[in-house]
Amino acid sequence: MRCVVDTNVIVSASVFALSVPRQAVENVLRNGILLFSDFTMDELKSVLFRSKFDRYVSREERALFLAQLSAAAEFVEIIQLVRKCRDPKDDKYLEVALNGRADVIITGDTDLRSLHPWREIQILSPAAYLKRAS
Repeated sequence: MRCVVDTNVIVSASVFALSVPRQAVENVLRNGILLFSDFTMDELKSVLFRSKFDRYVSREERALFLAQLSAAAEFVEIIQLVRKCRDPKDDKYLEVALNGRADVIITGDTDLRSLHPWREIQILSPAAYLKRAS
C-alpha cells in the first residue's frame, strides 16, 4: 500500500511513542511504502524540530526518527499540481498522493478528510487506517 502521512501525524508519532499515530506510521513502514515530496519533507523537518517538542522527546531522537523515515521513503516528483483543499497548505499532500499513485492519505486534518475519497484515494485518520489495515 502506497501511503502519504501528513506532518501532524508524523510529529505525533515522533513525540508520543505509544500513540495511535505512531502505530499507524510503524504499520506503513512495515507493510507499505511511505511517500514524500521535497515540500512535505521540508515541512516535516521545520515542524519536527520546533523547541516546543524538546520537553517530550530529545532532538537526537527526533533526528533518528526522521532519518529512519527518510531512508524508508520514496520521494515523489510533483508534476501535476492540485488546487482542491479548502486550506491551500494541504494541497501538497494531495499532490504527493496523486503523483505518487498513493492508495491512502493518513491525516488528522478535517479539511483533507472531508474530501474522502478523492480520486479513488482513501483519506483516513490514523485510527481508521489501522482498522482498515488489520
